[in-house]
Amino acid sequence: MVTVRAAITDGDARACAAVYAPYVTDTAVTFESQPPTAAEMAERIAAAAHRHAWLVLEDNGRVVGFAYAGPYKLRPAYRWACEVSVNLERGRRRTGGGRLLYEALLARLAERSFRTAVAGMTLPNDASAGLHRALGFEAVGTYRRIGWKHGRWHDVAWVQRALGATRTHRSSRAEGCLRAPPDEADRQ
Repeated sequence: MVTVRAAITDGDARACAAVYAPYVTDTAVTFESQPPTAAEMAERIAAAAHRHAWLVLEDNGRVVGFAYAGPYKLRPAYRWACEVSVNLERGRRRTGGGRLLYEALLARLAERSFRTAVAGMTLPNDASAGLHRALGFEAVGTYRRIGWKHGRWHDVAWVQRALGATRTHRSSRAEGCLRAPPDEADRQ
């Protein structure tokens, strides 16, 4: 049985680190050069879960993927935008796991009053581009030759998607969420 849930255990951090490590060492999908340890992954999970979200995909009780969100930029004007990412265990691409994770993640972010999700993809990456397109992300630009890894330059394509309805839930900061900004209609 495949389920999506919040990452909450030390085992989740170890599993996420194991899923992510081959992407770091063997691909340019991420520009990290050293795989994070389980302890470093636990810190990332805690930071993301506090204000955004970190979810895991379980298949019969075993973590086989994860998706998370973090700040897009730190300046206050960007506080309703977030950057998202999804990673699946090798061999699980195009099995529906990425869609399950992202749908749950995007819904959680909308509940927390985020308005825009952005994602960057090292090119070429047909599977990731297809997933983002299928979930309603739109291309907004490409940074050319921005990252150097595995002996060559790589481009990164950026996509974005609106979250929630025009008027979103208004949650308190005490709950670790943001107050929604005024809508365009509120200014008239």
